[in-house]
Amino acid sequence: MTALSIFVAGTDTEIGKTFVSCALLHGFARAGLRAAAMKPIASGAVLRDGVLHNEDADQLDAAANVALPDDIRTPFMMREPIAPHIAAAREGIALDIGRIVDAHHVAMTQADIVVVEGVGGFCVPLDDTHDTADLAVALNLPVVLVVGMRLGCISHALLTVEAIAARGLTLAGWVANRVDPNMLYPDENIATLKRRIEAPLIGVIPHFAAADASRAADSLDIGLLTHPLHRKD
Repeated sequence: MTALSIFVAGTDTEIGKTFVSCALLHGFARAGLRAAAMKPIASGAVLRDGVLHNEDADQLDAAANVALPDDIRTPFMMREPIAPHIAAAREGIALDIGRIVDAHHVAMTQADIVVVEGVGGFCVPLDDTHDTADLAVALNLPVVLVVGMRLGCISHALLTVEAIAARGLTLAGWVANRVDPNMLYPDENIATLKRRIEAPLIGVIPHFAAADASRAADSLDIGLLTHPLHRKD
């Protein structure tokens, strides 16, 4: 079977990209696929037993059923939980997109599906000239957009959809993640986005008192992403 990979982007930071990525991994695993995860760039890490650990990367590892070596899963990990280009500059690290592309090639040989989680929103700077959108272009992957359902999400979602199209990328689908349980008229907001986004709604994830990516997977239509249209050789 030809390997599949998707790039998970978000409308903003703290809207559940990792949570949705983990839910996707659970869904792919249930479908009988060998599912691996990459968090190519992570800022915010602590040293544990002599190894740097990032919470998001650890969650992805727990949800995947194929383990990748740390340097393949996360080629760049910085200690401070700040914008990646600032964190990298403070540590003297050059966020080399080519190194990430090489790591992705390795990951694709290890699994049937590789979920690549971006960092922050879609256009977060990596250095003075590149951003995460450039990374998505270099990887040449279909994009899954996570929309954090809260006030202001419609504009954020539509602007991100425009940015994805402007880079010549395919929007494979989007996920509505109910990050704000007190949001007024969420269904009406989702209906508005469905009318304006020309890509399938993969699922609506309800708000959980305690995050449970395995249960969240029940809300996703994984089949929309395993269609041959989105496969990569």
